Amino acid sequence: MVAKVLRTLVVLGLLGSAWIHYELWQFQYFSQVDVIGPLFLVNAASGVVIAFAILAWRHWLPVLLAIGFGALTMVAFVLSLRAGGFFGVQEEFTPSSPNWLPELWAVVTEAGCVVFGIALLSVEARSKQTVGV
Repeated sequence: MVAKVLRTLVVLGLLGSAWIHYELWQFQYFSQVDVIGPLFLVNAASGVVIAFAILAWRHWLPVLLAIGFGALTMVAFVLSLRAGGFFGVQEEFTPSSPNWLPELWAVVTEAGCVVFGIALLSVEARSKQTVGV
C-alpha cells in the first residue's frame, strides 16, 4: 500500500513538472530561447514517458530515472539562478518575478520526484528482503 502511494506521488511529480515546463514553453518566452526552449520540451516529454514507465513497469529503473529527472531539472534551475545563468537564461526566484509561482511549482514537483522516488526504492527493496526471508 505504501509503495502504491509513493509510486503515485512520483508519477504526479513527473507529470506536474512536465506540465509546468510545457506551459512555460508555450505561454512564456521560453519557446524563443535557443537552447533552453528545446530543453523545456524535452523535459515535458521525458516527464510523461517516465511517468508511464513507472506505471507500466514495476522495476527500479524507471524510479531511478524519475529521481535523476527531478535532480537534474533542479540543478539546471539552480544554475539559472546563478550569475551568468544557464545557457544564457538568468532567472530570479523571488515573489516579485513573473514566473515565481510556476517556478515554485516546478521545484516542489521535482523535489517530490527525488524524495518520493528514493522512498519508493527503499520501500520496495525492504519488501523484497522481507519476502525473501
